[in-house]
Amino acid sequence: MTGSLPAPPAGMAVQQEVSIGADCRPRTGEVRLMPLGRAEGTAAGVGTEDTESGRHRLSSWNEMYDCCNIRMTGLYLTSHWTTGGGRVVSAATDATQQWNREPWDAGWSRKSATEGVDCATDCPASRSEAHADFTYRGIFDATGTWYANTHHSYVDIKADGTASCHFEVDLRHTFIGWNWRRGCA
Repeated sequence: MTGSLPAPPAGMAVQQEVSIGADCRPRTGEVRLMPLGRAEGTAAGVGTEDTESGRHRLSSWNEMYDCCNIRMTGLYLTSHWTTGGGRVVSAATDATQQWNREPWDAGWSRKSATEGVDCATDCPASRSEAHADFTYRGIFDATGTWYANTHHSYVDIKADGTASCHFEVDLRHTFIGWNWRRGCA
């Protein structure tokens, strides 16, 4: 599944939910704009900053929840950049991941994770990106071969200070009621 969201105005977050229906097909929810304090993602409290001219920050969240509203896996990307003279002067990114473990030393595990920017200094534009692979072995699959989630998050940065978020998630298998929550602030 894939999707894009525009960067919200300062003090706001934009988010969307995609659920898996009874026919195992994705159901795309509406894109919602809301104040930062009401956004649902773990990174939602961070927000976009422009406290000094040319300094920017945008955080995004890319999460998979099960039918009981338990976050199974999540990828969180924060992009920092400065602009000036019609260029992206500098760009950097930080990424974190979270996953749900079960009490009996089972559940979701991070298999691998990467992060980076395609152009870090004096760029016409830049792209921050993060990727995370997760596997599952536990009560719902004792073999560890059935479920796996791979999250991809991107922030496309322009020299005028604007940005947009793009998300992808690959699911080896899924189940009714799983939902994908994505957003940026």
